[in-house]
Amino acid sequence: MKPLIIVVDEKDNIIGYKSRDLVERLGLRYRVAALWIKNSKGKILMARRGYNKNYGPGKWSAAAAGTVEKGESYKLNIIKEAEEEIGLRNISIKKGPKIKYDGKYKYFVQWFICIIDKPIESFKIQKEEVAEIKWISKENLKKLSRNNPEKFVGSVSDCLKLNL
Repeated sequence: MKPLIIVVDEKDNIIGYKSRDLVERLGLRYRVAALWIKNSKGKILMARRGYNKNYGPGKWSAAAAGTVEKGESYKLNIIKEAEEEIGLRNISIKKGPKIKYDGKYKYFVQWFICIIDKPIESFKIQKEEVAEIKWISKENLKKLSRNNPEKFVGSVSDCLKLNL
């Protein structure tokens, strides 16, 4: 059986649980958790989303993210996703801002932030979810996302504005 997605109202209160396809087909609002990873040199870990993804296939995004499922909190979800998608365990995360999005998909994203100093080759990526990862300087990320916005999911520019 496929996991059920948490459906929420305009204020992020849980109002039910539905399958992902039903949530998307009906345009229901749901929850997403995302992780913004930096290192001590100020570089940001970016992930190219898998090419099979419904939302933003092949686009650059936060290091890890996931749709919150029934029985999960935002925090439990991002800890699970960080381990599954990029092989991180026992991470220390700080809660960041929560942002509401109203586009083709309607959701709240709760951001989490952490600082990790690991070489890129020590991450273990899940190829179905993540095509590749790389460390990138904040200045370069700003420039690339401004000049080539089609290569990034929209939340990247929001994160740069928030100075996560």
